[in-house]
Amino acid sequence: MKLIAYISGIGVLGPGLTNWDAAAAVLSGGTAYSSARTVLQTPMILPAAERRRTGRAVKVAFDVALEATTRAGSNPAQLASVFSSSGGDGDNCHELCQALALEGREISPTRFANSVHNAAAGYWSIATGARRESNVLCAFDASFCAGLLEASTQITVDGESLLLVAYDTEYPEPIHAKRPIPDAFGAALVLTPRREPESLARIEVRNALVARRVQAVLNDHALTVLRRVI
Repeated sequence: MKLIAYISGIGVLGPGLTNWDAAAAVLSGGTAYSSARTVLQTPMILPAAERRRTGRAVKVAFDVALEATTRAGSNPAQLASVFSSSGGDGDNCHELCQALALEGREISPTRFANSVHNAAAGYWSIATGARRESNVLCAFDASFCAGLLEASTQITVDGESLLLVAYDTEYPEPIHAKRPIPDAFGAALVLTPRREPESLARIEVRNALVARRVQAVLNDHALTVLRRVI
């Protein structure tokens, strides 16, 4: 069975890629890729109390999700969602591990709440008023593929539009030595079951990826390094 969906909005944020326009220029070969630290913005659509607690994972997820839904002209409150990340919030996990290594072993409830894997999806619901189905996935290095497969399956079965958000953030040392993600990176897609006036592309998920379709990107050494570590 083929899983088919249409992309109506894209959001991207990562090292040297400030948004989808910048990423498209690099991926199409129109602009040379130049790495730079990812700049994360505080999600102003959150209430002030929650805004103060958000970590890097929530910030990158919000940035790309808002860009994708804005470009698609979609109301986030009306979209089901799939959030996929290989490890959650690296900073909060680091701080929790440090606290547990101390004699008192007292951890911050706020840090614990923000370290869990569904934190970004929960904050997204609070900020946008979204009450539709939301699935949160983790599949280590296959997390984006798992998210895309889940999103495509839901669209095929339910026949309704959906927001896919995939993101990861770096871990401080010593965890960084075992999971060397150098910086925050995220991508989001608004997917629809049918072609619409806003549709940018058609995506078809099969049992295997066709490597030649992305060979031009993989031949770029700098992008290859980015792909392997993010």
